[in-house]
Amino acid sequence: MNLIAKTPKPPYYVVIFSNHRTGVDDGYEVTALRMIELAAQQPGFLGVESVRENLGITISYWADQESIKIWKTNAEHLVAQRLGHEKWYSSFKTRIAKVERDYEFNIFI
Repeated sequence: MNLIAKTPKPPYYVVIFSNHRTGVDDGYEVTALRMIELAAQQPGFLGVESVRENLGITISYWADQESIKIWKTNAEHLVAQRLGHEKWYSSFKTRIAKVERDYEFNIFI
């Protein structure tokens, strides 16, 4: 993902997933793309941003906490979480926060 997510005016919620990968690929890329596709179909999903160098960070934006709870328990997402624990991540941390303010700057050439 190279785009900045277009989000509504606050308040809304953010899930920040920071991680270190193991050396195991075994379906990771396909699953990661599928999770973004699947999340985008969930009620309350607002957008996503993701980057990876040495540290991977995926930030997803949600309308409310209930939408995040429902996403966390999605059956296909649960399988991906299990695989992440078993083979794809050596460490990770998930943070959930309420966005109370945002601002932006854009130059259109």
